[in-house]
Amino acid sequence: MASPRAQTGSPAPVVVLVSGSGTLLQALLDASQDPDYGVRIAAVGADRPDIQGLARAERAGIPTFVCRVKDFADRAAWDAALTEQVAAHEPAMVVSAGFLKLVGERFLAEFGGRYLNSHNALLPSFPGIHGPRDALEYGVKLAGATLFVVDAGVDTGAIVAQCAVPVQDDDTVDSLTERIKQAERPQLVEWVGRLARQGFTVDGRRVRVPPAE
Repeated sequence: MASPRAQTGSPAPVVVLVSGSGTLLQALLDASQDPDYGVRIAAVGADRPDIQGLARAERAGIPTFVCRVKDFADRAAWDAALTEQVAAHEPAMVVSAGFLKLVGERFLAEFGGRYLNSHNALLPSFPGIHGPRDALEYGVKLAGATLFVVDAGVDTGAIVAQCAVPVQDDDTVDSLTERIKQAERPQLVEWVGRLARQGFTVDGRRVRVPPAE
């Protein structure tokens, strides 16, 4: 399964989905100011209103939309509506940057193979929304972040990139989470840009990126 590559001189449109403060989004917004980065943030979507992530997008002049689960009869209807709102911006890729909702069949049928998620653990260990907490409770010495291509499972998709963050003896969930974010942001920026500029192919469990031209 191949993802489209940005055309020369034309940045790839990317829709970013958020649920909270949007620090990962901000890193992408900052990077996209460079014409050579190869990415244009086409829109930012959220599953709830009045969050800092949407405010960041609005300050940057980026179109936003909100698609709340509770506004629909069921998750399938929400998934269909989310798919339509994202598709309206014709993205080459979609990036989950702290988006806390699992998408469904309709979304993956439309964007499968080009929907990326950044997770704050070294997958396949500690999937789900409490990665740093679970890592601390288990007693691992290395935590980190994983960028992967979303599939129908929970944090089970093919891995694009990972970065390791040592766990300190005095770490709390908050301190470890913050240090993971500090490593997660540059990884996300580097790889979203690289995938947009160079394209990529998902081959089973492998994500293959051709060399830069």
